[in-house]
Amino acid sequence: MNLLRTFDELSRVKAPVHLAVGVFDGLHPGHRAVIQHAIEKAQENHGTAVVVTFDPHPQRVLRPEDAPRMLTSTHHKVALLREMNVGTLLLLSFDQHLASTSAEDFIQTLSRHCAGLSSITVGHEWSFGKDRKGNLKLLASMGRKIGFEVTGIPPVKEGVEVISSTRIRQAVNAGDFTRAAELLGRPFSVLGRVEQGAQLGRSLGFPTANLVTGSEQFPPDGVYAVTAWHEARVLEGVVNIGVRPTVTGGAGERLLELHLLDFNGDLYGEEVEVVFRNYLRPEIRFANVHELKEQIATDVAEARKALADCADLAWSGRAES
Repeated sequence: MNLLRTFDELSRVKAPVHLAVGVFDGLHPGHRAVIQHAIEKAQENHGTAVVVTFDPHPQRVLRPEDAPRMLTSTHHKVALLREMNVGTLLLLSFDQHLASTSAEDFIQTLSRHCAGLSSITVGHEWSFGKDRKGNLKLLASMGRKIGFEVTGIPPVKEGVEVISSTRIRQAVNAGDFTRAAELLGRPFSVLGRVEQGAQLGRSLGFPTANLVTGSEQFPPDGVYAVTAWHEARVLEGVVNIGVRPTVTGGAGERLLELHLLDFNGDLYGEEVEVVFRNYLRPEIRFANVHELKEQIATDVAEARKALADCADLAWSGRAES
């Protein structure tokens, strides 16, 4: 995938250019419909489809106190887009300068830097620009003046419910992985980098990897059976999310700790995608580490049973290409 980070780099993209613009948190079916429309337009006109998105999520700059946890970190989003066979991605840094840019100036800048802007596709309710004054009506008006086609993709539904990132976050926050998967069109997953921790798990005979994921949405604290995707391998495991009350007394940092079943390799510094499969139990404070060790052994046995019943373990959790 050709990754661009500035408007200037659009000038190198082969015309005609077809843009799909949005935040695309989660890359759920509604987002994929926007992107797929731009790809199809580019194929019809022998042009180039470009996905335009932002890092970080605009709300983290505009209203940081109210910013939601992300379904996909920027790095996770890029991985998902690559799996969708997106050829070109413009990843714009969303800062105060971009936040203060008017909707008209934003579109003018995109048009000016494209060798030949042919179309822009967005979600039907997408708003953009300073004070969010840009909308589909303004975009269509500018398209008529400048000379590009505009398409607003209608909402995509799962059953009778409109699919939205907000609704998916609510399902994940409630630990409802079935509903989250139905809305996402794939199992819910997080992508992170393994870093070294206190290595208590190793001393107990169950080595764990601390997974650093940035600002992604986690399910409730507790223990889960999971599958993990690492370099085209699907591994089974157990995840604990929480503050490790037996070790820290409940005052520790909230962590995602991953124990991989039947795995003896070194993953430090590596990326791992974790797909949540089954909730096993809440996080519990034990009287001592011996009791904790016994419970972990039980968790591993329960995870093996749960994962044996999963029919789609080969599915990494990433969007289908």
